[in-house]
Amino acid sequence: MADAHSIEPLIAETAIHRDIAVIDVGSNSVRLVHFRVEGRALWPIFNEKVMAGLGRGVHDTGKLHPEGRDIALRALKRFQRLLDAKGVRNRHVVATAAVRNAKDGPDFVREVAEETGLDVRVLSGEDEAWYSALGLVAGIPDAHGVMGDLGGSSLELTPILNGQPQAGRTSALGPQEVLDGPVFDAEAVTAIIDERLAETGVLSGQGGTFYAVGGAWRAMAQLAFARFDYPLHVVHQFALEADEVRELARLTTRLSAASLRGTPGLSSRRVETLPYAALLLRRVMRHGAFDRIVFSAYGVREGVLAESLPPDLLATDPLIAGAEAMARPSSPAPDFGRALAAWIAPAMREVETAFDPARDRVLQEAGARLTDLGARFHPDHRAELARDTVLYAPFAGATHAERAFLAAALHYRYAGKRSQLDKHDEFDLLDETQHNVAQMMGCALRLGAKLSGRAVRLLDRFTLSVTPETVHLAVDESVRDLYVERSLSLLDNLASAINRRSEADYV
Repeated sequence: MADAHSIEPLIAETAIHRDIAVIDVGSNSVRLVHFRVEGRALWPIFNEKVMAGLGRGVHDTGKLHPEGRDIALRALKRFQRLLDAKGVRNRHVVATAAVRNAKDGPDFVREVAEETGLDVRVLSGEDEAWYSALGLVAGIPDAHGVMGDLGGSSLELTPILNGQPQAGRTSALGPQEVLDGPVFDAEAVTAIIDERLAETGVLSGQGGTFYAVGGAWRAMAQLAFARFDYPLHVVHQFALEADEVRELARLTTRLSAASLRGTPGLSSRRVETLPYAALLLRRVMRHGAFDRIVFSAYGVREGVLAESLPPDLLATDPLIAGAEAMARPSSPAPDFGRALAAWIAPAMREVETAFDPARDRVLQEAGARLTDLGARFHPDHRAELARDTVLYAPFAGATHAERAFLAAALHYRYAGKRSQLDKHDEFDLLDETQHNVAQMMGCALRLGAKLSGRAVRLLDRFTLSVTPETVHLAVDESVRDLYVERSLSLLDNLASAINRRSEADYV
């Protein structure tokens, strides 16, 4: 991570976009994700899942489920035709536990190749653990702890040290490998879980953070939104403390199937195995003595994709890249955001820290790139549309509080009022200092855009600075005519956000 005054290692030029498809043949589902890769930003622009159930019965028969096999093959034929029609030639097809464990897995792979031309790579358990962890750090670059990816047949556990995946282990802890019959015997299941977790040797009471990957655990995040009345319904980087995880797990194992099905955002297909996923999570938390859990929407598919990207590109910040990729198409001056970030930086360094100095710089870079996000929105609704777009955008590398910070900044960039944000619980994720700094940043973005008319060569004729008492604007004599009454009111708004007085002079 760069220090507070050095942001360059986190920035990469936005590359011409590339379309890459990843098909994941799992134990429960077959999924196609068509990604548009713009620099470091990975945008899922088409996502389709077919519930095939390939892994049902593999534990007992040693073979792929016959009906699931037919469904999976039809899905792969459809995906192949779609990708052909879209012109997406860069394709990665991987299969996980069900296909690698089944005796007829090689036959299935050959049949897929003959029927569709798709080359299926069967991942070993260690490969699956590695790619899941690589996907995790593509979405959460500063991850540090242990990742667990729960699929239909297996659980992959991988230590992550300061954003670097280590050697992982796989275990037969998916519900298709553990559950036996319609009766859920919690005591017997717990004994199996404990034995197999111990065999992995990964969990040793190390504490810290557990990163949860996989559809079943993402479904638990949806349940947590309802249980804890959480305001921001974004699974990626949603975090819970250990005591909240225990409460959630107990609730999940006690609720009826009907109650679970009534949870907003929770797929009815997940209900059957959700009590098992909750029990497994509770045992994982206990074995690892973890302090908290962070849910990830990134996993094996993103890992497969990330492996194909240059290492220097992966080292850049995904939030900055995502902000630039999102706003660039609508910006009248695509390079203005970068210049604006540099323009506000000296002033922002002199105010209170919102998160920490390095993260504050990342958020300034991202916010400046988003400054023209509302350019094509209706003028009467720009503040609210820009705000909500940022809150729910598929950004990587942003905590929920950081999302709320950026959304608040964009709200103020478009002249939104504080009273309008008070109506939205999402902004309770910010403390008062963070909210004030977001307001100042939004007002600074608005001021810079207004003064220069988004012309980079005019922006540097103005210098914004902050002292403990004032917010000062120095205006070059050559652009005196650009500093008008409206600019003065914008400077006043900026200063009042951080309880200072405004002043301006000509130089």
